[in-house]
Formats: sequence, C-alpha cells, structure tokens
Amino acid sequence: MSERKKVVIIGGGITGLAAAYYMQKDAREQGLPIDIIMIEASTELGGKIQTVRRDGYVIERGPDSFLIRKKSVDQLATDLGIDDQLVRNATGQAYILLHNQMHKIPAGAVMGVPTEIKPFVTSGLFSLSGKIRAAGDFVLPRSEVTGDQSLGKFFRRRFGTEVVENLIEPLLSGVYAGDIDHMSLESTFPQFYEVEKNYRSLILGMRKTTPKQLPQKNSHSSKKMGAFHTFKNGLDSLIEALEEQLTDVNVMKQTRVTKIVKQDDRAVLTLNDQQQIVADAVIMSTSHVVASRLFEPHGLLKELGTIPMTSVATVALGYPKSAMKSDIDGTGFLVPRSSNHSITACTLVDRKWPTTTPDDKVMVRAFVGRVGEEAIVDLPDAEIEKIVRQDMKEILGLEGEPDFCIITRWKEDRPQYRVGHKEKVLRAREEVQSEFPMVELAGASYNGVGLPDCIDQGVAAKDRVLAKLFK
Repeated sequence: MSERKKVVIIGGGITGLAAAYYMQKDAREQGLPIDIIMIEASTELGGKIQTVRRDGYVIERGPDSFLIRKKSVDQLATDLGIDDQLVRNATGQAYILLHNQMHKIPAGAVMGVPTEIKPFVTSGLFSLSGKIRAAGDFVLPRSEVTGDQSLGKFFRRRFGTEVVENLIEPLLSGVYAGDIDHMSLESTFPQFYEVEKNYRSLILGMRKTTPKQLPQKNSHSSKKMGAFHTFKNGLDSLIEALEEQLTDVNVMKQTRVTKIVKQDDRAVLTLNDQQQIVADAVIMSTSHVVASRLFEPHGLLKELGTIPMTSVATVALGYPKSAMKSDIDGTGFLVPRSSNHSITACTLVDRKWPTTTPDDKVMVRAFVGRVGEEAIVDLPDAEIEKIVRQDMKEILGLEGEPDFCIITRWKEDRPQYRVGHKEKVLRAREEVQSEFPMVELAGASYNGVGLPDCIDQGVAAKDRVLAKLFK
C-alpha cells in the first residue's frame, strides 16, 4: 500500500468524471496512495453535456435530463451536495406527428407497448387492420429466436408493421438516432425479451410488471409525477460541481493521447506534446472510435472500430409567447420516418421544464438527423435554421423572428447498438485484457448511452482498477 500508483483517465465526459470523482473519494476514505490524471482533448470537461445560459433561458445543446428510476445521477448529485438543485419535469401529453396531424401517444403505452386497451383502440395512429394485427400479441407464442435479434424483427412479429412504424419506432429509436430494424434488442431494451419469455404476451406482461404511477407526494391531485430529473440551471451544474471538487485530480485539457504501449505491467502513454506518462492503470472513457485507433498498431479492437456512428443536430429556438399560434397542450412530439418533415422530434421546453424559460417566452428544441437521414447535419447553419423554422411554422404555427437560434452538431457521435453488440463489446474487453490488462474500457459506446448508464460504467471501471491495484 505504500507504493504510489498512477491512474490515467482518458476522456473528460461524464463517464470519466464519475470514475475520477469516486476514485478520489475512495482514495481519501481508504487512504489509498494514488495519483489521478485526467486527459481531455477539448477545452472543456463534460463531453455532450453543454448548457448555454442566455437572457433567462437555460438551453441544452446535448442531453436535457435523465431517468429518475436509474439512481446514479441523483446519487452523484447528493454526493456533490447539489441535490437541492434537482427539478422534475412537468408531465403532459406527448404526441406523434403522423400525416401532418398530431395524435396523442395512447395512455398506458409503455415504450409503445399498450397496457390499456381503450386508448389504443380509439387512437387515430392505427387503422382497423393495424389494431387487429396488434391484438395478435394476445395469442402469439413466444419467439423461438435464441440470442440477439433486432428490435424491428421482435416487435413486428408481435404487433405488426403499422404499430411498429407509427409508435414503437419513434419512441425507441430516438435516443440512439438509430434504425429499429438493425438495433440490438439485447443491448438496448432487453426487458422486452424477458417479459415475452416470462409472460408470452407483451401486453399482458407489461401490464403486470409496470409499476403504477402514484400521485404527487403531499398533494390531493391525481396528476402523475414526471419521470425525469435535471438541474434548475442546466446539466452543466453537474459538470461545474465535479470540476470544482476534483481537487486531487490533475486535469489536462486540450491534450490528446497519440500512442499507447505496454512496458512490463504498466502502460506508457505518449501525448500530443510528446510528453510521456507511465501509468499503472488506464480508464479509457472515450468513444470506441478513439479506442480502436489507439490500439490499431497492436492489432487490437479492429472489430470494435466497425461499430457505426450517426450524426445528429439539435436546434433550439426562443420566441415571445405571442409567436406560438398552436393550441397543442403537450410537452413535445415525435416524428416517424414516414413523415415529410425534416425534424425527427421536438420538445416544447418551456412546458416540460418551466424553470428554463422566462415567463413571457416559449422555447422549442428540435432534432434533425438519424440513420439514413444524416445529410441535413452537414448543411450550413442558415439552411438548417430555415428548414427547422419552416417545420415549426407548419406544425406549431410559430412565426416571426426568434430571439435566438442555437444549432449544435454532433458529428459521428451516436454509437449504433446493432445486433450482436453485446458480444462484440465482450470480445473487445477480452482482447484488451489479454494484451493490456491495466486498461479498462467504459462509456456510451459500450453498455448504455444515458447519463446514468455512463456513470455506472465509470464507477464499475474505477472499481475494477482499484481491485487490481490494491489486492
């Protein structure tokens, strides 16, 4: 325990930051002799978490929230002492824009799977034949497929094409900007496989396993509680608190690792300024693209490098309240692939997160780009703004000049969890461990893209590193 160990964390996104924070915490509490270095290529920490604060608006360039039922972000906020800044989303109706008409997402639809029959039967999202086909779920046997399969194949078998394309695909593919007919069931929504295995019918199984929504605490209202948290001043609050409290971590910004080699049981990292660091352990919390490039000279992670990436962009627009002509009462809508609009989804931010927008303003956040529809991301800002504003005018009646338009491109940014992804990641980890046992892989490319998933991966990588260094 007396020999000091050096741990390098490559990547200063939420995965790397969580690993650094909890490693620092363990070192202090357990008296571990450890030096922690974080290497980040950009000028700022936080990765995709980027908040703009302007004239009373709180504008997210990347993710805007996280699921409360996944506890790790809330726990991190508590550990950082900023849990009093957490706010829950306002609940409201969400819509699907189909054939230029807004259709309510049927009540009781759990990620597209109906658990209440009447709202589904009366919905205008589906034809009579589509509804009859979906009822086949009640009688169809369990799938005989063993191993992984695509979400599209799984859900089309149970509900038919119409329900998949008009409801399930917009709901499930959004966070990945993916193609449901290639997305891995095992790596994205494995709970559906388990429900079918245990209950046969997805409808009956989801009805039995979905927790009932409870009314707001200390309230006589029957209004449901929001399922998401964010921070009242934006998600950057989390990054700012982490950076402020990482006092025992040497953070090196605008620095890249250009080479990694093994020297006995250590890793030697060469930086872009030719400086070298000899590390007892390395946590790579970069994308798989960066990891595969670094290990390419060693003949490792070639398969990992084949994981596709998709480009997307977000477009945030602020307006005076008077500019909104639509009487839509919801918090946002999704757009199926069959639509003739360019946007893939839109959040009515002032309704979902009232604390983010001045009282006399409205804010919308539109998304463009997904697998097969990425060309729009490469257009000039003026063209993207024109396209999105035209969609907003046609759909929501938003007219006039906006207070601002903030466009954020995420080029080659969304890893695609395609069929076989889980096995590919397992093989990659085994490959690295066989040649570089001091290196751990973690982050959105591997075991989940949400903020809680990334934090969990960072903490797990930290645990593995400490277990090896201090047996």
